Amino acid sequence: MSDGSAAPRRGLVLGGGGILGAAWMVGALKAVEELHGFDPREADYIVGTSAGSVLSALLGAGVSVEQLIDHQRGNPIVDGPLAGYSWDYEKATGGHRPSIPRLLGPGSGKLIRRSLAGRARKMPPTAVLAAFMPAGKGSLDRVGHLVEAFTPYGEWSPHDNVWIVALDYESGRRVAFGHDNAPNVPLSEAVMASCAIPGWFRPVAIDGRTYIDGGAWSATSADLLAGLDLDEVYVLAPMLSFAMDQPDTVLGRVERRWRAQVTKRCVSEVGKLRAGGADVTILGPGPEDLEAMGANVMDNSRRMNVLETSLRTSVEALRDPDRVGPDHLADVS
Repeated sequence: MSDGSAAPRRGLVLGGGGILGAAWMVGALKAVEELHGFDPREADYIVGTSAGSVLSALLGAGVSVEQLIDHQRGNPIVDGPLAGYSWDYEKATGGHRPSIPRLLGPGSGKLIRRSLAGRARKMPPTAVLAAFMPAGKGSLDRVGHLVEAFTPYGEWSPHDNVWIVALDYESGRRVAFGHDNAPNVPLSEAVMASCAIPGWFRPVAIDGRTYIDGGAWSATSADLLAGLDLDEVYVLAPMLSFAMDQPDTVLGRVERRWRAQVTKRCVSEVGKLRAGGADVTILGPGPEDLEAMGANVMDNSRRMNVLETSLRTSVEALRDPDRVGPDHLADVS
């Protein structure tokens, strides 16, 4: 750990959560920068999953939080990696509903067979469930093009430790691209793999293996930062909440129950970081954010409201000592 004279070693975890989760995280990043004096681009390690993988790639390339806000708002960006780059949030991900899969059978027979043979006991239930979902046919090519716009062809991030989490759709193994133990792949392909939501987008083939959304393993994979002697870790997770609203739709209520389970898992992962002495701050959407988000995290029509809400509520959450107590678990509302 830091001896107090050196700058603290910091980790940043950006979780999955679709288009709306990305918008919420941009507001949360602004709050962390404003209240903690921490430029997210300077984190020693950045772990991104699904929507968080896109933001991780952008931060790793040097895109500032203010530029992320401008990008969300559609304002022109005149300098930096995104200068002059236009982006259509609606068309880039194919709309707010998935296309009907070409085939309605299970997406990964190999992973199902591993599960039935008892070779997947260490996998979370969500990874096994993903194997039974039909393969989506949505394209993530435009997401890949975005990353390629600021990354040299075929190369990785200029940041030394950007890790992009995906799930090997054949073995069920979690893979953190960018880590020494992972295959060397282009950053754009890793981000597309991390975003390949089961049943929504096509699985991504890389060097003879097939990958899907890293959220099938964990919404955050915060535990990947355990054992790295970090002083501070910031976990921004759109899919977890410590305080929730009371939606009046069946889909909304089901989503909130699922969210409660995601929250428990993240807290368990964070426990490994805290056991190593890291000071961990977790931030997730609260009731007002959840009302803005609704039940479909891919509903682009809600994106601007989610961003503007998060810019306000995330600051309020981090400022409130009752919500960010000595254990640094942000009970967001």
